[in-house]
Amino acid sequence: MISEKLKQEVLTWIKFDPDPNTAAQLSKWLELGNEAELKRCFNGFLQFGTAGLRGPLGPGPSCMNRAVVSRTASGITEFMKKNNLTSIVIGRDSRYGSFEFAKDSAQIFSGAGIKTYLLPRELPTPVLAFAVKKLKVDVGVMVTASHNPATDNGYKVYLGGEINNVSYHGSQIITPVDNEISYEIARVNLSPERSDKYEIVAESVIDEYVSEVAKLNTSPNDLKIVYTALHGVGTETFKKVLQKAGFKDPILVTEQINPDPEFPTTKFPNPEESGVMDLAIDYAKRFSADLVIANDPDADRCAIAVKNQEGTWRVVHGDEVGVAIGYYIIKHRNLENKSFANSLVSSSLLSKIAKKNQVNFHQTLTGFKWISKVSNLAYGYEEALGYCVAPEIVNDKDGISAAIFIAQLINEIKLKGKTFDDYLDEIGKEFGFHQTGQISIRVEDMNQIDKILNRISDDPPMEMLGSKIETFENLSNSKDLKTIGFRLNYAGGTRVIIRPSGTEPKLKCYIEVITSSKSHSKELMSQIKEELTKVISC
Repeated sequence: MISEKLKQEVLTWIKFDPDPNTAAQLSKWLELGNEAELKRCFNGFLQFGTAGLRGPLGPGPSCMNRAVVSRTASGITEFMKKNNLTSIVIGRDSRYGSFEFAKDSAQIFSGAGIKTYLLPRELPTPVLAFAVKKLKVDVGVMVTASHNPATDNGYKVYLGGEINNVSYHGSQIITPVDNEISYEIARVNLSPERSDKYEIVAESVIDEYVSEVAKLNTSPNDLKIVYTALHGVGTETFKKVLQKAGFKDPILVTEQINPDPEFPTTKFPNPEESGVMDLAIDYAKRFSADLVIANDPDADRCAIAVKNQEGTWRVVHGDEVGVAIGYYIIKHRNLENKSFANSLVSSSLLSKIAKKNQVNFHQTLTGFKWISKVSNLAYGYEEALGYCVAPEIVNDKDGISAAIFIAQLINEIKLKGKTFDDYLDEIGKEFGFHQTGQISIRVEDMNQIDKILNRISDDPPMEMLGSKIETFENLSNSKDLKTIGFRLNYAGGTRVIIRPSGTEPKLKCYIEVITSSKSHSKELMSQIKEELTKVISC
């Protein structure tokens, strides 16, 4: 039985819903008395945080839809007015609803008298981040759910200038800006003025992004690259950059080349997920390629696969790529007064490389919204396949500029008659072999994560394969890296971080082991994963 309170809430929402389709769905559920679906969609307003909005598509305040996006745009408008911010640029990916969400936003910002730019078509997130800096606007919005499943969509917010004594330079928002916007969303006019007086971003801006990224490659080469966009928006831009940079045309994975919101060849369009790059690797074998590059659907992340010393193709872990890029940059760039950074769940190896070479290093919370705030950043990465190789171009993770940089590195290694694994071994011999790995548990109910975390807090694993725990840190109480989760350090250099994902219903365990032997580090990692799985599953 639908309560009168819920019924009135639904009817009020329908009255102000700009989308006749979602309004009709809610009306049908009311007529059928479908209490379960109505309660699911009216379980509070979709939370707006430092990652913006992200959630399942559907009607009502608890899902991603035109009404929720319109209220969010109106809330951002009020935030902008209170902070004397007068201009915005909006981008979108190719997911269901992205076109409508971007257009609704443009109309609302324009209707409020804000100078509004709209990217001309579905484009990578890094192009939006670049446009914020290039157009010198105050705010950027990207409609995307990045690598989430096809059922989701989202809404990222960037700032161009300085707010609350924080210099953004075209990076994602952090607290307290998210709270200030959330406050305004809860109080918006439900029928805002709309206008079509927004401006389409000129192609010259996109061309300039292509040119700037292409310059990261310093010499033309004939590297044979297989590329997949995983049904996302990266193909067009990546091809242009590769051509401008002097590379051969890539071998495209035709089944995944075009944007498709269904992501038909992969359940989770995230190159971190097992098996997602199998099709691209099949292409690499067929065409005797040198390198496989994959972007996630909004092309802000980059994954690679390479042939190892035995000639077998393997997907490279994000930490391996991140460390290799950092090591390469140190050998090839002047880094005086510059800084490196990575997130607390990433490998500790980059900090050791930086220290030995007298480069400033900063460890940050997870997410590029934190890495991008590091002063004089030259390079930053996080293990989840995010790399910022040129913050002067894009002050955020950028899967396309990272791909160009990685391709240049692979080509130089190839010319020396070596493999990528040979390159990693050189680093390991100098600094110790740092093996990192991850365990992820996807849940249906977020309360499951809370239960596991509470159990670990009360009874942390005091030994790991016979190595006694040296420190147990509740990161919720950390002064500099305050977040939900735990950091456990064991004798011998093993580190475990357990925390919930910031973007998906997952509990993640990040593991690092350090040994003097490459083979031993892999064996040790396998054993710790097995032991840790028992700890978090029981």
